[in-house]
Amino acid sequence: MAKDQVPGAQVRKNQGYENQVYEERVQWAQSIHQRMSATEKYQSDDITIFINAHIIDAQTNALHAWLAIYRGCIIARGNSRDDLSTFMHTVREKSSLGHESVRIIDVQGSILCPGYIDIHSHGGWGSSFDDGAEAIFCARAFHMTHGTTRQVLSLVTNPWKDMLRNVRRAAEVAAGRVDVVGLHAEGPFISAEHKGAHNEECLLKPTHGRVEELLEAAQGTLRHVTLAPELDGALSAISQLAAAGVVPAVGHCSATYEQVREAVSSGAHLLTHMYNGMPDMNHRNPGPVAAAYDSSDMIVELIADGVHVHPPILRAATQLFTHRWVLVSDSLTAAGCSDGSYTLGSMAVDVVHGQARIAGTQTIAGSTSSVEDAVKFMVHEVGIDIQATIEAATLTPARALGLDKHNNITRAPLGLLEPQYAADILILDEESLDVQHVWCEGVLI
Repeated sequence: MAKDQVPGAQVRKNQGYENQVYEERVQWAQSIHQRMSATEKYQSDDITIFINAHIIDAQTNALHAWLAIYRGCIIARGNSRDDLSTFMHTVREKSSLGHESVRIIDVQGSILCPGYIDIHSHGGWGSSFDDGAEAIFCARAFHMTHGTTRQVLSLVTNPWKDMLRNVRRAAEVAAGRVDVVGLHAEGPFISAEHKGAHNEECLLKPTHGRVEELLEAAQGTLRHVTLAPELDGALSAISQLAAAGVVPAVGHCSATYEQVREAVSSGAHLLTHMYNGMPDMNHRNPGPVAAAYDSSDMIVELIADGVHVHPPILRAATQLFTHRWVLVSDSLTAAGCSDGSYTLGSMAVDVVHGQARIAGTQTIAGSTSSVEDAVKFMVHEVGIDIQATIEAATLTPARALGLDKHNNITRAPLGLLEPQYAADILILDEESLDVQHVWCEGVLI
């Protein structure tokens, strides 16, 4: 099914969608859920070979290339007809003995790249990751359709008991689907001064007990936590999270340069949506951005939607943080939907001309975009090299969470089109960069 024919996820009926479209969207979300809950059942028994491809990943930019996958993994890749002939001869020898058959897909010069990985998103197609399994299925359907083959579910600040409940429900989904690689708690351990779209009444100090409650609720699915390092107890919480295998992220903070550097020394290795929700970089008060620049193992998130960060600043960030910048959507429920009224946690949000703001204010409340949109914006509007942009949507987010190598979360490493990596593959239009086809762990979506 082509992307422009794909029905969306569940949306609230009071947002103006016809019942028939609503039902189609629910069915599409359920179809993806079934495939992502049992990928072995839906993987082809054939060896699939993509030919005449323009392969782009963080390490390769090759025309007239080919790639072979079997079940959920990439098994071979080459850049010449001789390589392909040798591989095909080996495959035919196996086939004559009753082994796998071969399926050829001629992509006719289209771009073949790894599936996008979004480590910061709150929902889409009218559904929030905070609202339980069915809503997660629907929001994931939107992002999967637009090329995000793996996703971290970001949960926004809510009353503490509600947030723990939301974490437990999302953890159950993450445990059962290969495309959901874990959870991100954005809050409640953040600064009131730079709270952004978070409810100030729900903000809390990061005590040892609260961090333990969060870890227990997530049942091993918590991947990163955004917190403000200047808060009382924050450095201890960062060490506690890092010891538990969770990536502490600095964000929504009022921290100084020195405080962020202390956080890095305690185990923080990610900067949440750089430039947003933090002090500006100043020549006398350098702040979090400069601290991240001086911390060579710190990776920074960027929201490239034309609203959160101005294009010249995006260009500068890619030069300052070479191989260390990640494209994130930071999308809310309104992603993929029309203008109207939505919610982010307990906060009312108005979307006008595709821009989401807390109702009655000018406070930005996330984006209405996907990572696909961010890739296209960076290449077409900001002027960033396509290979560097694809790296920021694939390998770097995988690396931020340790998923670029063998790990105990995914069945194979993510982020490259190399043998032994997961068969997460996108076919993109060479000019528009529109996602045309999606495979996740070898399953065609």
